[in-house]
Amino acid sequence: MSPFVTVAAYAPPGVGLLAVGIVAEVFGPHGEGVPGFDFALCTDRPGSVPTDMGVPLTVTHGLDRLASADLVIALPWADFRTPPERAVLAALSDAHERGSLVSAHCVGVFALAAAGLLDGRRATTHWRFAELLARRHPGVTVEPDALYIDEGRVVTGAGAAAGFDLCLHLLRREHGAAMANAIARDVVLPSHRDGGQAQYLAAPAPEDCRDERLAEVLAWARENLHQPLPVAELARRAVMSRRSFARRFTAATGTTPHAWLRGLRLSSAEELLETTDLPVEEIARRVGYGSAAVLREQFVRRRGVPPRSYRRSFTNTP
Repeated sequence: MSPFVTVAAYAPPGVGLLAVGIVAEVFGPHGEGVPGFDFALCTDRPGSVPTDMGVPLTVTHGLDRLASADLVIALPWADFRTPPERAVLAALSDAHERGSLVSAHCVGVFALAAAGLLDGRRATTHWRFAELLARRHPGVTVEPDALYIDEGRVVTGAGAAAGFDLCLHLLRREHGAAMANAIARDVVLPSHRDGGQAQYLAAPAPEDCRDERLAEVLAWARENLHQPLPVAELARRAVMSRRSFARRFTAATGTTPHAWLRGLRLSSAEELLETTDLPVEEIARRVGYGSAAVLREQFVRRRGVPPRSYRRSFTNTP
């Protein structure tokens, strides 16, 4: 299937304004150099739609917009404990049957569950409501700690700002790392957080001089991916013991130094495969793998295809 172009976000009465802002920011216009999407909000009955903040939205599209969208996103809403109307559930189900990519984050996931689209699948939602989702829908395998879970044509995400992670993952999966990175830069966001990363962190932002030092080390690592970058060297640059560095790193990022570096190397390799004609051997060197064979092994294990197949899928280069 071709990557999605038309995007319809379902905004029920009481929709979360943050969620509306996230999808509009990601799939709205981004200026020259970034292809646009045919993006629209839709709702049960077009007109004035109340939001969770008490500020109404004017939504001009009805549920029929879901029937023509390549990507359908069910947004979270205040009264999520009450299932949407049958017409909404039917529209979501029909979109999935038609072949659309269907997604939701936060408590918007409850709409997909009510439509039966999560039965027999793994899913995540806001950690606070994961137990409720599991209790109401025992056919769903709920993973409360994940940022997002990709089950093919059904993708779910965690709460609040994790909607950005979900949207960027969908962009990366369907349109490639170059577009996802370009939009992330435009929105001033990290280009990629792995779906298995923890939803919430003990220390999510730098708060003291050590965290500032850690941020400097991470920036240095991004500029020096071609080097081996052992944890001991990163710890030395942060003026910490290796154990303290690993503990501080995990508290600040939600993942380990090894996992962070691996994700960064693979993301950089993806963008080079998409946007350059460099040989795979040279790409492997630039992102810090000792050989093309090592890059291939990691790429197949983490991305499911070898580098050359990935390049052909985005560039049609033999």
